[in-house]
Amino acid sequence: MNMRILNRDVIKYMAIAAMLLNHIAFIFLEPGTAAKEVLTDIGYFTGITMCWFLVEGYRYTRSRRRYAQRLFLFALLSQIPYCLAFTKQGVLEFAGFNMIFTLFICFVIVHVMTQWADRPWSGLLVLALVFSTTYSDWGILGPVITVLFARAGTSQYEMKRAWVRSVCLFGLVNFLEFIRADGIGISALRSLGSMVAPALAGICILCLYNGKRAPRGSVFSKWFFYVFYPGHLLVLGIIRILRL
Repeated sequence: MNMRILNRDVIKYMAIAAMLLNHIAFIFLEPGTAAKEVLTDIGYFTGITMCWFLVEGYRYTRSRRRYAQRLFLFALLSQIPYCLAFTKQGVLEFAGFNMIFTLFICFVIVHVMTQWADRPWSGLLVLALVFSTTYSDWGILGPVITVLFARAGTSQYEMKRAWVRSVCLFGLVNFLEFIRADGIGISALRSLGSMVAPALAGICILCLYNGKRAPRGSVFSKWFFYVFYPGHLLVLGIIRILRL
Protein backbone atom coordinates (compact mmCIF):
# COMPACT_ATOMS: atom_id res chain seq x y z
CA MET A 1 0.00 0.00 0.00
CA ASN A 2 2.96 2.35 0.52
CA MET A 3 3.45 2.39 -3.25
CA ARG A 4 -0.02 3.82 -3.85
CA ILE A 5 1.09 7.43 -3.99
CA LEU A 6 -0.97 8.74 -6.93
CA ASN A 7 -4.45 10.14 -6.45
CA ARG A 8 -7.12 10.40 -9.13
CA ASP A 9 -6.40 14.03 -9.98
CA VAL A 10 -2.65 13.50 -10.42
CA ILE A 11 -3.26 10.67 -12.88
CA LYS A 12 -5.81 12.75 -14.77
CA TYR A 13 -3.39 15.68 -14.99
CA MET A 14 -0.82 13.28 -16.40
CA ALA A 15 -3.44 12.15 -18.92
CA ILE A 16 -4.31 15.65 -20.15
CA ALA A 17 -0.61 16.56 -20.45
CA ALA A 18 -0.09 13.45 -22.58
CA MET A 19 -3.17 14.33 -24.63
CA LEU A 20 -1.86 17.83 -25.29
CA LEU A 21 1.45 16.45 -26.58
CA ASN A 22 -0.42 14.00 -28.80
CA HIS A 23 -2.59 16.71 -30.30
CA ILE A 24 0.34 19.05 -30.89
CA ALA A 25 2.16 16.24 -32.69
CA PHE A 26 -0.86 15.28 -34.78
CA ILE A 27 -1.69 18.84 -35.84
CA PHE A 28 1.71 20.47 -36.29
CA LEU A 29 4.50 17.91 -36.72
CA GLU A 30 5.54 16.27 -39.96
CA PRO A 31 4.52 12.62 -40.44
CA GLY A 32 7.36 10.14 -40.21
CA THR A 33 9.51 12.21 -37.86
CA ALA A 34 10.78 10.79 -34.58
CA ALA A 35 9.28 13.67 -32.61
CA LYS A 36 5.82 13.05 -34.02
CA GLU A 37 6.06 9.31 -33.34
CA VAL A 38 7.21 9.76 -29.75
CA LEU A 39 4.72 12.48 -28.81
CA THR A 40 1.87 10.59 -30.48
CA ASP A 41 2.76 7.45 -28.52
CA ILE A 42 2.91 9.40 -25.24
CA GLY A 43 -0.62 10.60 -25.91
CA TYR A 44 -1.94 7.04 -25.92
CA PHE A 45 -1.77 7.21 -22.11
CA THR A 46 -4.93 9.29 -22.15
CA GLY A 47 -7.73 7.44 -23.91
CA ILE A 48 -7.43 4.19 -21.99
CA THR A 49 -7.07 6.11 -18.71
CA MET A 50 -10.25 8.08 -19.36
CA CYS A 51 -12.16 4.88 -20.17
CA TRP A 52 -11.07 3.35 -16.88
CA PHE A 53 -11.97 6.40 -14.81
CA LEU A 54 -15.33 6.59 -16.56
CA VAL A 55 -16.14 3.04 -15.42
CA GLU A 56 -14.99 3.89 -11.89
CA GLY A 57 -16.90 7.17 -12.01
CA TYR A 58 -20.11 5.41 -13.03
CA ARG A 59 -19.73 3.12 -10.04
CA TYR A 60 -19.12 5.84 -7.44
CA THR A 61 -20.69 9.05 -8.72
CA ARG A 62 -23.41 10.66 -6.60
CA SER A 63 -25.61 11.26 -9.64
CA ARG A 64 -25.28 9.23 -12.81
CA ARG A 65 -27.77 11.49 -14.54
CA ARG A 66 -25.70 14.63 -13.88
CA TYR A 67 -22.55 12.78 -14.90
CA ALA A 68 -24.13 11.85 -18.24
CA GLN A 69 -25.46 15.38 -18.70
CA ARG A 70 -21.99 16.86 -18.16
CA LEU A 71 -20.48 14.52 -20.71
CA PHE A 72 -23.16 15.30 -23.28
CA LEU A 73 -22.90 19.06 -22.71
CA PHE A 74 -19.13 19.16 -23.08
CA ALA A 75 -19.30 16.84 -26.08
CA LEU A 76 -21.46 19.49 -27.75
CA LEU A 77 -19.22 22.36 -26.61
CA SER A 78 -16.12 20.53 -27.86
CA GLN A 79 -17.32 19.66 -31.35
CA ILE A 80 -16.50 22.91 -33.17
CA PRO A 81 -13.11 23.32 -31.41
CA TYR A 82 -12.35 19.69 -32.27
CA CYS A 83 -13.10 20.26 -35.94
CA LEU A 84 -11.16 23.53 -35.94
CA ALA A 85 -8.11 21.75 -34.56
CA PHE A 86 -8.22 18.67 -36.77
CA THR A 87 -9.40 20.11 -40.09
CA LYS A 88 -6.75 19.06 -42.59
CA GLN A 89 -7.34 21.75 -45.22
CA GLY A 90 -8.99 25.13 -44.92
CA VAL A 91 -10.59 26.67 -41.87
CA LEU A 92 -13.30 24.25 -40.83
CA GLU A 93 -14.58 20.87 -41.94
CA PHE A 94 -16.12 17.89 -40.21
CA ALA A 95 -13.28 15.88 -38.65
CA GLY A 96 -15.35 13.28 -36.84
CA PHE A 97 -16.86 13.42 -33.37
CA ASN A 98 -14.72 14.32 -30.38
CA MET A 99 -13.47 12.11 -27.57
CA ILE A 100 -16.02 13.32 -25.02
CA PHE A 101 -18.77 12.14 -27.35
CA THR A 102 -17.10 8.72 -27.30
CA LEU A 103 -16.95 8.83 -23.50
CA PHE A 104 -20.65 9.73 -23.37
CA ILE A 105 -21.47 6.66 -25.46
CA CYS A 106 -19.19 4.61 -23.21
CA PHE A 107 -21.13 5.86 -20.20
CA VAL A 108 -24.39 4.74 -21.82
CA ILE A 109 -22.82 1.36 -22.55
CA VAL A 110 -21.84 0.89 -18.90
CA HIS A 111 -25.36 1.87 -17.88
CA VAL A 112 -26.86 -0.73 -20.22
CA MET A 113 -24.47 -3.38 -18.94
CA THR A 114 -25.22 -2.51 -15.33
CA GLN A 115 -28.94 -1.80 -15.29
CA TRP A 116 -30.27 -3.89 -18.17
CA ALA A 117 -27.91 -6.86 -18.18
CA ASP A 118 -30.80 -9.30 -17.82
CA ARG A 119 -32.67 -7.97 -20.86
CA PRO A 120 -32.36 -10.21 -23.95
CA TRP A 121 -31.67 -7.23 -26.20
CA SER A 122 -28.96 -5.61 -24.03
CA GLY A 123 -26.11 -7.26 -25.94
CA LEU A 124 -27.41 -6.01 -29.27
CA LEU A 125 -27.86 -2.52 -27.84
CA VAL A 126 -24.28 -2.48 -26.55
CA LEU A 127 -23.05 -3.62 -29.98
CA ALA A 128 -25.06 -0.87 -31.68
CA LEU A 129 -23.66 1.73 -29.28
CA VAL A 130 -20.11 0.54 -29.94
CA PHE A 131 -20.55 0.93 -33.70
CA SER A 132 -22.20 4.34 -33.24
CA THR A 133 -18.71 5.66 -32.42
CA THR A 134 -17.26 4.62 -35.77
CA TYR A 135 -16.59 8.23 -36.74
CA SER A 136 -15.45 9.36 -33.30
CA ASP A 137 -12.05 9.86 -31.72
CA TRP A 138 -11.12 6.52 -30.13
CA GLY A 139 -14.23 5.14 -31.81
CA ILE A 140 -14.95 1.40 -31.50
CA LEU A 141 -11.71 0.84 -29.55
CA GLY A 142 -12.67 3.06 -26.60
CA PRO A 143 -16.09 1.44 -26.12
CA VAL A 144 -14.65 -2.08 -26.43
CA ILE A 145 -12.03 -1.29 -23.79
CA THR A 146 -14.77 0.20 -21.61
CA VAL A 147 -16.73 -3.05 -21.92
CA LEU A 148 -13.66 -5.01 -20.79
CA PHE A 149 -13.22 -2.75 -17.75
CA ALA A 150 -16.91 -2.86 -16.88
CA ARG A 151 -17.00 -6.66 -17.07
CA ALA A 152 -14.02 -6.88 -14.72
CA GLY A 153 -16.08 -5.33 -11.92
CA THR A 154 -14.20 -4.79 -8.66
CA SER A 155 -12.05 -7.91 -8.92
CA GLN A 156 -8.36 -6.97 -8.98
CA TYR A 157 -7.50 -10.16 -10.84
CA GLU A 158 -10.12 -9.58 -13.52
CA MET A 159 -9.13 -5.92 -13.81
CA LYS A 160 -5.50 -6.88 -14.42
CA ARG A 161 -6.66 -9.26 -17.15
CA ALA A 162 -8.81 -6.49 -18.64
CA TRP A 163 -5.83 -4.14 -18.75
CA VAL A 164 -3.60 -6.73 -20.42
CA ARG A 165 -6.27 -7.49 -22.99
CA SER A 166 -6.90 -3.78 -23.61
CA VAL A 167 -3.22 -2.97 -24.15
CA CYS A 168 -2.79 -5.97 -26.47
CA LEU A 169 -5.93 -5.03 -28.39
CA PHE A 170 -4.64 -1.49 -28.78
CA GLY A 171 -1.32 -2.76 -30.11
CA LEU A 172 -3.07 -5.12 -32.54
CA VAL A 173 -5.30 -2.35 -33.91
CA ASN A 174 -2.28 -0.11 -34.44
CA PHE A 175 -0.34 -2.95 -36.08
CA LEU A 176 -3.15 -3.50 -38.57
CA GLU A 177 -3.20 0.23 -39.28
CA PHE A 178 0.59 0.56 -39.62
CA ILE A 179 1.00 -2.45 -41.89
CA ARG A 180 -0.90 -0.65 -44.63
CA ALA A 181 2.13 1.61 -45.18
CA ASP A 182 5.04 -0.21 -43.50
CA GLY A 183 6.49 -3.70 -43.55
CA ILE A 184 5.77 -6.26 -40.87
CA GLY A 185 8.94 -5.52 -38.93
CA ILE A 186 8.50 -1.76 -38.76
CA SER A 187 4.79 -2.12 -38.06
CA ALA A 188 5.53 -4.49 -35.17
CA LEU A 189 8.04 -2.04 -33.68
CA ARG A 190 5.66 0.88 -34.04
CA SER A 191 2.78 -1.04 -32.51
CA LEU A 192 4.96 -2.10 -29.57
CA GLY A 193 5.92 1.54 -29.09
CA SER A 194 2.26 2.54 -29.11
CA MET A 195 1.57 0.05 -26.30
CA VAL A 196 4.09 1.57 -23.87
CA ALA A 197 1.97 4.49 -22.66
CA PRO A 198 -1.24 2.43 -22.19
CA ALA A 199 0.82 -0.14 -20.27
CA LEU A 200 2.23 2.62 -18.07
CA ALA A 201 -1.30 3.88 -17.50
CA GLY A 202 -2.22 0.40 -16.29
CA ILE A 203 0.74 0.35 -13.90
CA CYS A 204 -0.22 3.77 -12.53
CA ILE A 205 -3.80 2.71 -11.88
CA LEU A 206 -3.29 -0.89 -10.77
CA CYS A 207 -0.16 -0.38 -8.67
CA LEU A 208 0.14 3.31 -7.74
CA TYR A 209 -3.43 4.65 -7.57
CA ASN A 210 -4.69 5.11 -4.02
CA GLY A 211 -8.37 5.46 -4.95
CA LYS A 212 -8.61 8.99 -3.57
CA ARG A 213 -9.06 12.49 -4.90
CA ALA A 214 -6.54 15.26 -4.27
CA PRO A 215 -6.86 16.56 -0.70
CA ARG A 216 -7.27 20.11 -2.02
CA GLY A 217 -8.80 21.63 -5.13
CA SER A 218 -10.87 18.62 -6.12
CA VAL A 219 -13.77 20.80 -7.31
CA PHE A 220 -11.42 22.93 -9.41
CA SER A 221 -9.81 19.82 -10.88
CA LYS A 222 -13.18 18.28 -11.69
CA TRP A 223 -14.22 21.22 -13.86
CA PHE A 224 -10.73 21.89 -15.19
CA PHE A 225 -10.67 18.44 -16.79
CA TYR A 226 -13.92 19.21 -18.62
CA VAL A 227 -13.02 22.77 -19.66
CA PHE A 228 -9.47 21.99 -20.72
CA TYR A 229 -10.57 19.70 -23.53
CA PRO A 230 -12.52 22.19 -25.67
CA GLY A 231 -10.27 25.03 -24.47
CA HIS A 232 -6.99 23.56 -25.67
CA LEU A 233 -8.57 22.40 -28.93
CA LEU A 234 -9.83 25.91 -29.60
CA VAL A 235 -6.36 27.37 -28.99
CA LEU A 236 -4.68 24.75 -31.19
CA GLY A 237 -7.29 25.31 -33.87
CA ILE A 238 -6.71 29.07 -33.88
CA ILE A 239 -2.95 28.54 -34.10
CA ARG A 240 -3.43 26.11 -36.99
CA ILE A 241 -5.59 28.62 -38.87
CA LEU A 242 -3.08 31.45 -38.31
CA ARG A 243 -0.40 29.23 -39.84
CA LEU A 244 -2.36 28.69 -43.07
